[in-house]
Amino acid sequence: MYSNGDIFVGEVIGTAILILFGAGVCAAVTLHYSKARAAGWVAIAFGWGFGVLAGAYTAAPLSGGHLNPAVTLGLAVAGDTKWAQVPVYVLAQLIGAIIGATLTWGAYYAQFAANAQPDKGQPTLGIFSTGPEVRKPVANLATEIIATIGLVLPLLFFAKNKGIGIGPIPGSSAGIYGSGINVLLVALLVVGIGLSLGGPTGYAINPARDLGPRITHALLPIPNKGTSDWGYAWIPVVGPLIGAVISALVYNAAF
Repeated sequence: MYSNGDIFVGEVIGTAILILFGAGVCAAVTLHYSKARAAGWVAIAFGWGFGVLAGAYTAAPLSGGHLNPAVTLGLAVAGDTKWAQVPVYVLAQLIGAIIGATLTWGAYYAQFAANAQPDKGQPTLGIFSTGPEVRKPVANLATEIIATIGLVLPLLFFAKNKGIGIGPIPGSSAGIYGSGINVLLVALLVVGIGLSLGGPTGYAINPARDLGPRITHALLPIPNKGTSDWGYAWIPVVGPLIGAVISALVYNAAF
């Protein structure tokens, strides 16, 4: 099992990488004077998937590479992560998300500055956090719950699938992935969720992924940044946590 120190370091670094890639692709597609401007939703989905790939591979030896409070909660309810370590995971994930969002701002500093021009100004929250296309809180919450089930439930079941060469069960010394191929499978799963279920809300499916960058957006001196939309912020936190619990209960019932 992992020590608290290793968990903290691994999750901070891994989540920072995840957000750097994910918020980075959103910045690349959104901001003026970016070579990837208007590359579209497919680019965003793959950018986030590659972020999961890089972040999870980096963090896995130290912490198991959760990178997501919903994953940590699901594993705890499923009995494969110690409840005493859940706060360590979540705190590290939130800090890592803030760091990753700040690094994204640094990488695109010139483009954010150009966004201040009168003919280029636009809100920037969508680079950092999610928001609904149609603001209906119940429907938005349901979308996040369902999309998170689409992430956490397969992740829990991957460890039981002998056909893809998965080794130990979640929570073992090999972490939640069991073997290296599982990191790739989860990254592709995130791409699929983005393409199939990301349209309504932007698919947070990860409380730290949304809350950490939203805090960063609120604090950074970004020109013409617009609102941080705190009235919506609870949905991408609560929805994924509910989805994670439902996933773990289904997993426990099946095994």
